[in-house]
Amino acid sequence: MASVVDPRILPGARRAIELHGWQDATLERIAAEAGTSRMTLHRRGITREAILAALAASLEDQYRDALWPALTAPGTGRARLEQALEALCAVADENLALMAALGDRPRDAIFHEAPSDGGLTRATFTEPVERILRDGAADGSLRAFEDPAETATVLFNLIGWTYRHLRTGHGWTAERAERGVLSIALEGLTSS
Repeated sequence: MASVVDPRILPGARRAIELHGWQDATLERIAAEAGTSRMTLHRRGITREAILAALAASLEDQYRDALWPALTAPGTGRARLEQALEALCAVADENLALMAALGDRPRDAIFHEAPSDGGLTRATFTEPVERILRDGAADGSLRAFEDPAETATVLFNLIGWTYRHLRTGHGWTAERAERGVLSIALEGLTSS
């Protein structure tokens, strides 16, 4: 479904979601922010759910791009993990309204594997973190975990949800929220 949405509509859709929240980001409001008409979207078969799916796909790309430097950087696993988690916070900050829209059931499927796959967060989001956890265990800068994939799921959710809540629920600055969640998370992952 995401492929039928003209990418030029997505910035307007993001603005509509940021201004009105997902529940009130009607197709008419999305069209207005995108500089087109609701009828044009309707004729093209573009629905709110298709727009959200396209935005979700864009979010996955943004996340992958943001974590790539941490995956390829020199240095210890711990230093690279900190870089990756900072990138995760930055992506979350750029997408607070979108992530709120994607965080409600049934739209939260973007983040979850099937229950038969162990109930983990989708590999798209956790594989970079898992890889860095393994590298850090190998170089001694991070603790070794029995199940790095599960630890990556916990870490992705711990950082992502807590960061977003501190930003939106408590009104913390991006710097304060990032510092708060990363200091606790990294302390718990660092080897003695």
